[in-house]
Amino acid sequence: MRAMRIHRYGDASEIREEDVPRPVPGPGEVLVRVEATSFNPSDLGLRRGLLRDVFPIDLPVTLGGEVAGTVVETGERVIGRAFGAAAEYVAVPARSLVAAPTAVPLAHAAVLPIAGVTAWQAVFEHAKITAGRRVLINGATGAVGQIAVQLARHAGAHVIAPARRPGADLSEVVDQVGAPVDAILHLAPVAAGGVVSLLRPGGVLVSITERVPVPGVHFVTRDDAGDLGGLVALVDAGVVQLDVLTRPLADLALVHREAEAGLLRGKTVLVIRGR
Repeated sequence: MRAMRIHRYGDASEIREEDVPRPVPGPGEVLVRVEATSFNPSDLGLRRGLLRDVFPIDLPVTLGGEVAGTVVETGERVIGRAFGAAAEYVAVPARSLVAAPTAVPLAHAAVLPIAGVTAWQAVFEHAKITAGRRVLINGATGAVGQIAVQLARHAGAHVIAPARRPGADLSEVVDQVGAPVDAILHLAPVAAGGVVSLLRPGGVLVSITERVPVPGVHFVTRDDAGDLGGLVALVDAGVVQLDVLTRPLADLALVHREAEAGLLRGKTVLVIRGR
């Protein structure tokens, strides 16, 4: 089968399309025929070797961290976290998978297991957004931010998602917000210090990009099939819309280069079969 792999850490030229054996599922796993995987910013750190202390891997390794596809044995359309999904097939723990939404193309649903669940946990678990709260979402145009805005609005919050020019500092955000907010979701790859002053007493700052001062929460997304299932239900109900760009799997190295150059916007999904 085709797979996008690296044999050593380095720049995007290390990503190679190779022919490798189809994986054999172990205990508790199922074999998924991959429709699409997706690109996440953390993929850059993994490829460069920056995550080796917290996420050790044995090289060579197939890239990709989430999957939308079909269970070979049953034909069920599923999505979930799946390391090594930048390939035609991947073996996945069954507990990590949920039924795919039916309201969107299967390939588009590859955005949900990481970006979508990150937004879910930021909004509901860490910021505890409820009706009537004022919420600033910094980085609202990114893959996580787009979904977080929709979830917070669904919860009944007053959402502030100010535009920020590329390369500008956070002072522009501060100028646009005005009154204090109950929560800040910091989803942008810039320092959060400039927006802390916008929090009302007792408010919370939630960040996915850097450790933040108290009162603040920095978290790494937890694989949670329950959260993913809740998100799927909102997609099928039309509450959450997905804005994705589809690219062929063979473009993976180019996508890495574009991300490093700051050229990617929103969420990029890499399609294995079908265009």
